[in-house]
Amino acid sequence: MSEPTLDALARPGGGLAMVAMDQRESLRTMFDDAGAGRPPDDVLTAFKLEVARSLSDLASGFLIDRRYGFDEVRSERLLPAGCGLILAVDALTQQDGGPVEETALDPDFLAADSDLAGVDGVKLLIVWRRDERREQRVELAREFVARARERGVLSVLEPVVRATPAELAGGTWDLNAAITEAARELSVLGQSLYKAQVPSAGEGEPAELLDACRALDDAVTGPWVVLSQGVALDRFPAAVEAACRAGASGFLAGRALWSDVVGRPLSELAVRSAPRLERLTRIVDEHATPWWEKK
Repeated sequence: MSEPTLDALARPGGGLAMVAMDQRESLRTMFDDAGAGRPPDDVLTAFKLEVARSLSDLASGFLIDRRYGFDEVRSERLLPAGCGLILAVDALTQQDGGPVEETALDPDFLAADSDLAGVDGVKLLIVWRRDERREQRVELAREFVARARERGVLSVLEPVVRATPAELAGGTWDLNAAITEAARELSVLGQSLYKAQVPSAGEGEPAELLDACRALDDAVTGPWVVLSQGVALDRFPAAVEAACRAGASGFLAGRALWSDVVGRPLSELAVRSAPRLERLTRIVDEHATPWWEKK
């Protein structure tokens, strides 16, 4: 069996314009914050499925978790040809209403009879900190890449950096330094695709953001894309352009596309989110570095 390539998740020119819909308890909290209360599981699933229906025609890849909608997306063939399917295989440690604190590999993914039919790639979130568990997280990422390769699917590695209490107390926390340090440490593990935070959370002057993205590009081994968490919705297009001009191959984003539709009529996905995705895809087509140039 030949090794899969990122062509399965890419646009014809080699750029990546992908939708993330793997949020779990954080999505429930978003509904609550929007004034819609904490919804039951079927409401989360319905939202995810409507995102798939409304946006997958415009996307080159679609990321979803196993619990909320994966079976429906796969069995109902909601994704058109040209939109690859990515399954989140991270088990999350997360307090109700709080951020993800740690991750592990989903036992369903590790099982010998794990069913990945129709799946093009798998994704693992890593919470990166300069603490006593740092090396354990490197080994977790290494195992993830190896397991994905054994199963014949692409591996998408997503580190999200966090400060330690000591760094916050001492005022030594530097977001951009942490993002690039994590990239140097983790992107050398052989993943198919590295998913990075946007430097400076997309803030600052365009030239400064471009320089920060170039520093990240220097730190990353292999093809990379940016995520949208932490970036203001109206800043994300400029952030994607800066990252692509610096060497990124595109984006794998959720909140920048649909966060303001949470708790509102699902019909607004076509009105609000689809035009955003179209704009971002045009940016990728114009500025992204084809993934094969970063191999």
